[in-house]
Amino acid sequence: MSWRREDPFDRLFRELFEAMIKRLSIPTPESLFDEITRDFDKFNKQGIRGPFIYGFSMKLGPDGKPIIREFGNVKKLYGRPLIEEEREPLSDVFEDANSVTVVVEMPGVNKEDIHVRVKNDLIIVTAQTGDRRYYKEIQLPAKVVPASAKAHYKNGVLELKFDKVQRSDETGHEIKIE
Repeated sequence: MSWRREDPFDRLFRELFEAMIKRLSIPTPESLFDEITRDFDKFNKQGIRGPFIYGFSMKLGPDGKPIIREFGNVKKLYGRPLIEEEREPLSDVFEDANSVTVVVEMPGVNKEDIHVRVKNDLIIVTAQTGDRRYYKEIQLPAKVVPASAKAHYKNGVLELKFDKVQRSDETGHEIKIE
């Protein structure tokens, strides 16, 4: 029998995570899993077959509050599960002083089948290869120059990078009077 000491970092992380879940009053991973399992049992009884794809990502926002994003094709509508044909891919947006980068995970599609549209500060990403269909609308944190877009797709991950629209000098531009 081997005795293993608990790593203090592991204990601290677990305690912080448990406190955050309690403070946010979000379901624990165990209760969320139980709820999803019950929903899938209901689907089986109704003859609805998968694939069922559900997940979530969690990160801290700029204000220090957690941001929880769901992805997949299982949604809740009025408290009842709904299976959609299109999957909502996992995505993330990163911003720096001069650019905005968008990362979208869409495994199993060919790059030729991916379509990206930019409207003002909204990006619409769609893709379909065989039975895999993705759709995502992503709100950008700033206005971008659509013509500056650089896109790369590798190993199921689409990366889009845009230059930001630069604001003119806050003090304005002085005009000389002749």
